Amino acid sequence: MYQTTIKKPVELVGIGLHKGSPVRLRLEPLESNSGIVFYRSDVDVSIPLIPGNVVDTKMATVIGKDGYVISTIEHMLSAVYAYGIDNLRIIVNADEVPVMDGSSASFCMLLDEAGLQGQDAPKKVMRIKKDVIVQEGDKYVKLSPSPDLKYDFTIKFAHPVINKQEYVLEFTKESYKNEIARARTFGFLHEVQYLRSKGLALGGSLENAIVLDEKKILNPEGLRFPDEFVRHKILDAIGDMCLIGMNFIGNYEALAGSHDLNHKLTLELLKDPENYEVIELVGEKTRELEKAYA
Repeated sequence: MYQTTIKKPVELVGIGLHKGSPVRLRLEPLESNSGIVFYRSDVDVSIPLIPGNVVDTKMATVIGKDGYVISTIEHMLSAVYAYGIDNLRIIVNADEVPVMDGSSASFCMLLDEAGLQGQDAPKKVMRIKKDVIVQEGDKYVKLSPSPDLKYDFTIKFAHPVINKQEYVLEFTKESYKNEIARARTFGFLHEVQYLRSKGLALGGSLENAIVLDEKKILNPEGLRFPDEFVRHKILDAIGDMCLIGMNFIGNYEALAGSHDLNHKLTLELLKDPENYEVIELVGEKTRELEKAYA
């Protein structure tokens, strides 16, 4: 199995969640072993996708370099990861990735338009060898060894529409597109009002998020899935785990996980080389993974 990039450049324009201004996003192919690299065209700054470049995880995953940042990268990266793309240049002309409809569906369509191109270097993946866990109170995120890839996420919210939800994704590209990609981000009306008072979430609307008041969903069309909330948490987790620099083989499990806990998990994983091994997918052992990304 070989590394993958896109066949041709593609782009779209959407609204930034926090500034509420139009943002142009462009994807370009990169050579083998280049990894995922973000580029701010407005300030001529490249930001490689590595855990050390994460500068904020409160409301979204934010990377930065030399004082310049790119926010809300996780939805775009979730699609990139799900498509098994190893090398890609992601160009934006502002400090955030456009939010689109609050899911990764638009980014999947953009990648379908770009097409995938095999390259000349073997694909590298990280095989999880030992349990790695980050826990804060009763919240935790965990990686454990497994011959395949699974995401098991549980959330608990004291809200009548959400309550407790659990979802298990047996990962393949197809299961991601069918079960996860369309799940939108969500927030509570009082949080949105507070953020706007601080000059944030100016682009947030019922067009790009599920918004809840104290008792109900405010979106007139309702939910795309009965458990859309926990499915979106898996979408976020897949994007956040992109920061390890390659696809991995193992199980991800979370109870009330967050961008912050996911970032700490990537740091904890990479801190000890005994936790993992990087393998090149050649010969027989590639077949199952090739099915996953078909």
